[in-house]
Amino acid sequence: MATLGPTLTVKEPRPRHGGGGDVPRFPHGGGDGRGDDGAPDYGERLRRYRLGLAVGIAPIVMLFVSFTSAYIVRQGLGSWDNKLNAYANDWLPVNIPTLLLLINTIILVVSSITMELARRQSAHEAVWAPIADIPGVSVGNERPFPWLGLTVVLGFGFLIGQYLAWRALETRGFFLSTSPSSSFVYLLTGMHALHLAGGILALLYAASTSLLKRPIEARRIVIDVTAWYWHFMALLWIYIFALLQFAR
Repeated sequence: MATLGPTLTVKEPRPRHGGGGDVPRFPHGGGDGRGDDGAPDYGERLRRYRLGLAVGIAPIVMLFVSFTSAYIVRQGLGSWDNKLNAYANDWLPVNIPTLLLLINTIILVVSSITMELARRQSAHEAVWAPIADIPGVSVGNERPFPWLGLTVVLGFGFLIGQYLAWRALETRGFFLSTSPSSSFVYLLTGMHALHLAGGILALLYAASTSLLKRPIEARRIVIDVTAWYWHFMALLWIYIFALLQFAR
């Protein structure tokens, strides 16, 4: 036995035979998103939810790829005209409200920025949460900025702007059944608005987790996954706007 002072002692390890010995075991997440001690493994849950989001986004991408293909192919096709007894080109260029749609694009891009700030803020709070729980340790009483609430407001602003754009199309004489070109405009913008409305519902749920005093790690997962979905919606709208603007 080696002695290091009057009170502190270190025991020498005893040799073991047969290749045995004590093997250190490190905690790891279980298959149900919990660690070996039964506590929630939020890191594993975050990875799973991100993977689930990627799987959920894939069909949306394929849906709009099919819409794009049909949009481009339909431009070169015509419909049968009984009067002319031949195929006639019925594709009419749609006079879309470019300025209004550009404003909507800016609103959605800004909302994507505020959503990213909300995501980083929740990640920062999750990092400091264990330290804040230590008695006698203070990490400051700064009130976080409501980036999530601002994103919700901007999201509703974008949907209102899209409604105004549809009204502007009607004022210019383009309705859903006016021509195949106007039908595609309503289809592309309407489907995007529908998916964006789903993102707003996710934002409201993320905001409710804070009101319900859910653990900061759980709130971080909801905000993180919602943020990546919102970024995808912003990129998808930029693509749709460019398609309507340059491929009409």
